[in-house]
Amino acid sequence: MLTDIEKELDRTTIGNKETMSTPLPPSEFGSVAEERTYIKQRLAAAFRVFGYLQFDEGVAGHISVRDPEYKDQFWVNPVGMHFSLIKSSDLVRVDHSGKIVEGNALVNTAAFAIHSRLHAYREDINAVAHSHSPNGRAFSALGQLLAPISQDACMFYQNHVIYEHFQGVVEDTSEGDEIAEALGDMQAAILKNHGLITVGKSVDIAAGLFMTMESLCRSQLSAQAAGELQLIDHDTALKTREYNGSDLVKWANFQPLYQLMLNRDPSFLE
Repeated sequence: MLTDIEKELDRTTIGNKETMSTPLPPSEFGSVAEERTYIKQRLAAAFRVFGYLQFDEGVAGHISVRDPEYKDQFWVNPVGMHFSLIKSSDLVRVDHSGKIVEGNALVNTAAFAIHSRLHAYREDINAVAHSHSPNGRAFSALGQLLAPISQDACMFYQNHVIYEHFQGVVEDTSEGDEIAEALGDMQAAILKNHGLITVGKSVDIAAGLFMTMESLCRSQLSAQAAGELQLIDHDTALKTREYNGSDLVKWANFQPLYQLMLNRDPSFLE
């Protein structure tokens, strides 16, 4: 992923890359343990961000990241703990059969049913973000895709789907399989009458995508309430998506709030 980001950095920024300090993700780690610590800290930070943005709703919502050593296992939040309090040490490791491998807390059944299937379905998915965020939940009731009404919205143009079949609270992996199948090779899904879900190569990308998608739901709800939508044409939307849908932009969208969480309370690193 770093190579892709470095290429995009050359294309989308100006200045001397050799002398400027750019907070890129590590290109390599000294050990698997070091990499595991890093991704767990990024996951804990994502929960702090979601808590700060009020994407929490009781025991609903979860973000996961694939373990760097055991590819059929993932780290996820303990059920019932407020996002804004989660630390790296609170995270729980679960395998694709539903066994708790590491951690001393319970895990939301829906989190396992959805996340385990998405991780199993696509090897390129290392992180999954889902919550019942206010605008995403409202927009999901419309049964519509996000429209290309702004530069930011083009990020999702022809790159997200609607999962139509709300069946109540997700309790079985069969529905997780259906969501994974509906998602296909896309980066996000609107779960009808439920909420939003985004995926990515890293926690930063999945969480950054979710934040953007939630904001776009709010924008479209406001625009539709005000009048008729004026859409960006197909070719321009695709061109814009090529730029702002890159790994660099998706990763970078998470960094300002990561820095804010680090400045406010770095205890999530523990």
